[in-house]
Amino acid sequence: MYLLGFIGTGNMGGALARAAAETTSPKQILLANRTADKAVALAAEIGAAPATVETVAGTARYVFLGVKPKDMGALLAQIAPVLASRQDRFVLVSIAAGLDTAAIQSMAGAPYPVIRLCPNTPVAAGRGLIAWCARDTEPSETDELIAAMAGAGLWDACPEEQMDVAGTIGGCTPAFAYMFIEALADGAVACGMPRARALKYAAAAVEGAGALARLDGRHPEALKDAVCSPGGTTIRGVLTLERSAFRAAAAGAVIDAVEKTKDLK
Repeated sequence: MYLLGFIGTGNMGGALARAAAETTSPKQILLANRTADKAVALAAEIGAAPATVETVAGTARYVFLGVKPKDMGALLAQIAPVLASRQDRFVLVSIAAGLDTAAIQSMAGAPYPVIRLCPNTPVAAGRGLIAWCARDTEPSETDELIAAMAGAGLWDACPEEQMDVAGTIGGCTPAFAYMFIEALADGAVACGMPRARALKYAAAAVEGAGALARLDGRHPEALKDAVCSPGGTTIRGVLTLERSAFRAAAAGAVIDAVEKTKDLK
């Protein structure tokens, strides 16, 4: 038996598989994808084994369902006979936005143990955020999965009713942050800095600010005020962002993304 099996090696599934290979022996990892060449290439990259969808469903202890929400029903219908024939205990691991654990069990045709993850792409760099919840699992199973995937980043148990929000704040924020980093770099380039250096500085500054916000314990407003000297450069920049409704735009982006997630159900 393999420990981890990934069905779907796209952006998110591939990132999780790469993270898994940092903590778990690649010899315990199976990869399958609708386009088989993609799974073969990733398997060669990380030292895992390529396989068919049915092989993953039939032999992995943790079966990752890394397909889009609209494709989940078809995938589970395809592998349902394989799952039903298994004599050993296994866990389905869903990363599909908007589908709760009850929906996965319903589509699978049986109350199999399910762990639902809301990860984000920085798992590929070991800096991800993975919110999770579970249904009909044993504590030892969630502990085992988290240990096997510890290299992915920060794991946080989240009530299922908050998972749509967790998936948005975790999954969408990297895109928002990349836009912010690019915009900061554009400003630096306009002031004469070479783009490569501007991007490096902007990315490092955003990364450092995020780390401090998570570890310091103070409210973000206090951290912001600590940087804003009276009559200084930072407060001038802050006021420029305020004139452009920066915070309202960011909050609105989260709200709109959560509403879209609800449409996926």
